Amino acid sequence: MKSKHKQSWSVRAYETVIYVSVALISIICIYPMLHMVATSFSDKDAVNAGLVHVLPVGFNLDAYRFVMQGDKFLTAFWISVKRTILGVLVNMIMIVLTGYPLSKTTRQFSFRTKYMWFFVFTMLFSGGMIPAFIVVNKLGLMNSMAALILPSALPVYYLILFQNYVKSLPYELSEAAYIDGAGEIKVLCQVILPLSKPMLATLVLFCAVSHWNAWFDGLIYMSREYNYPLQTYLRTVVVQSNMELATNLSLDEIKNVVPENTKAAQIVLAMLPILMVYPFLQKHFTKGIVMGSVKG
Repeated sequence: MKSKHKQSWSVRAYETVIYVSVALISIICIYPMLHMVATSFSDKDAVNAGLVHVLPVGFNLDAYRFVMQGDKFLTAFWISVKRTILGVLVNMIMIVLTGYPLSKTTRQFSFRTKYMWFFVFTMLFSGGMIPAFIVVNKLGLMNSMAALILPSALPVYYLILFQNYVKSLPYELSEAAYIDGAGEIKVLCQVILPLSKPMLATLVLFCAVSHWNAWFDGLIYMSREYNYPLQTYLRTVVVQSNMELATNLSLDEIKNVVPENTKAAQIVLAMLPILMVYPFLQKHFTKGIVMGSVKG
């Protein structure tokens, strides 16, 4: 009984430490977000005085009115939306069409190992930023949506995740489809993809976050500011502490806001799309791969 009591006490102490640590880490991660939200809704005098922490002080929506009237922000926002939608679509097509053949055995696909090593090599070694810029420039892709999407059309890490996932599926399911006369495309569309919904949803989220948060490629591939995606534009806003980057409104229209207000409002608006999508795809992270699909 004594050892059992000690063990139970140690377990409770361990769990307490874990819960406290997770709570502290969560607060550290959430606080900057809450501070940005509070700053965006606060009065300019409170922001200048440093009185804003987690809750808004002197609630007002002037910063959001100011931001929403700015052509540059709305243009950059729309570019990021288009980039994310098109980029995720291209990524998923490339991942599926490449990952499915690579999930086969060497007996089924004799060149599998060679292709796999080729893709892994490109993941570990790259030509660097300057060769990539030269290639994009010579192909005439500068200042175009293709420059933001095509260089990262096939994320190899996500490809490896998908092909390993497909390899873990029971081969009996595909074999039954082959016996019924199905070809590779039919097996992929009617057997593999329906069973891969949790993985596909996870990869969609990963690719969407990657495209939405990318800013450096917009900086090097876009020579015109009105072609910047949202994160690249926000980077210029944060680095340069002036309000000329937002709009050319009159003094009467900007009298109730300060640069900190507008920066916070733009950052909050940039976070919203991912925060809205994430909860719907989160459940697929821990969902079972195949449950009871093969009997006997």
